[in-house]
Amino acid sequence: MSTDLHRRLYAQVDSDRDFVVGLTQSLVRIPTVNPKFKDDPQLSREADLQTYLEGVLRKIGLSTEMWDVSPGRPNLVGTLDGSEDTSLILNGHIDVVPTGDRANWSVDPFGGELKETKIYGRGSLDMKGGVAAAVAAVKAIVDSGIKPRGRVAIHSVVDEESGSEGTRDIVRLGKLAAAVLVPEPSWGAVYPAAVGEEWVRVTIRGRTGHAGWRYNEIYPQIPAADRVVPSVNAIDLGVRLLVALREYERERGRNCYHPLMPPGITTINAAAIFAGAGIGADGLPITTTNPAITPDTFVADFQVKSLPSDPPKQVRADFEEFIYRFAQTDRWLRVHPPTVKWELHNVHFPPVETPTNHQIVQSIIASRARAGLSTLTQGFVAVADTAFYSGAGVPAIIYGPGGNGIHAVDEYVEVESLLETTKHLAAAIIDWCKVH
Repeated sequence: MSTDLHRRLYAQVDSDRDFVVGLTQSLVRIPTVNPKFKDDPQLSREADLQTYLEGVLRKIGLSTEMWDVSPGRPNLVGTLDGSEDTSLILNGHIDVVPTGDRANWSVDPFGGELKETKIYGRGSLDMKGGVAAAVAAVKAIVDSGIKPRGRVAIHSVVDEESGSEGTRDIVRLGKLAAAVLVPEPSWGAVYPAAVGEEWVRVTIRGRTGHAGWRYNEIYPQIPAADRVVPSVNAIDLGVRLLVALREYERERGRNCYHPLMPPGITTINAAAIFAGAGIGADGLPITTTNPAITPDTFVADFQVKSLPSDPPKQVRADFEEFIYRFAQTDRWLRVHPPTVKWELHNVHFPPVETPTNHQIVQSIIASRARAGLSTLTQGFVAVADTAFYSGAGVPAIIYGPGGNGIHAVDEYVEVESLLETTKHLAAAIIDWCKVH
């Protein structure tokens, strides 16, 4: 690809720098707090933002379609038509997490304020700045008179912060391409790999009874016909499980290796514990406030991470094997084994492993090199919407801007990083999609 064409794109971005800055500000000023966290019509305005962004995309020259993933929560797709063999998706989410205590912010969290070199506000970095950079990259190509041969699509999605229903729906509908680029904040690094993540619930059932007879279950008793049937304290069993799980977690970590991942990334996080007597339709204990009852229900929710190279089926099988072996060490659990429920809250993120020599990766690296910038290539230790495209067999990477304050107060995105990101996204588009 001619560097003259790249220089033409870079110059176009520089001459139109107010567009990406202004679009980022406009997107921040439309609050889009994920309603699963806080359902407030004044703060959860995803439909308003998508309608606004649809107008921007149409003005640039993209065709659009919009549909509700769930009531009032629409996905938006904008498209420049082209061939499928070199098609490319730029995916970005428009939902944000709550602001927390607004008194701790030094700026209006939905003001989109530009202060010196930074744009402040909830979602400015995660990831409305990335969405704006993707749109600005396509605009720069169109305004430069460059016509990509491959189809270019912008996927503006909801719900990434709470289960990724938006991207999951897009993938379910088969709206795919030959490659995907997600401009999540990466501070100029390229992430061609990401961990897999499973949410899983383990439930242990014991036998309830009056706590006054606890001695009857933990100490040897003289055989007697009238002996009270011993209770089985599910919390006792659950604590043993957590201790054993810590050793299993360490064993996994010692045996894991991936060139782009830090050692020990295959963690198992015990995220929520519930215990008590009885069990409700929601799978949680019914009575949780009476210490006079021996609890018969212990529920633990875990986040299980896996290497990019680990098949999800094998990760699940290994975990279930651990649970089985643990149960065999206890007389009660051998007969009443724990239950394992996968995709808790409908969460399952397939791993991502796009080869580092893939053209979409190398295009970003080459474009940054033309600007005198080195590029760190590494694995993403969290999860993003790349997972679902990758799970559908589409190569996907993360590359986006930098700043600070993700999920914290005074979130901001750096303006220069936005401009850099826009340039290199534009370069990646024409490198991958080719031009007429």
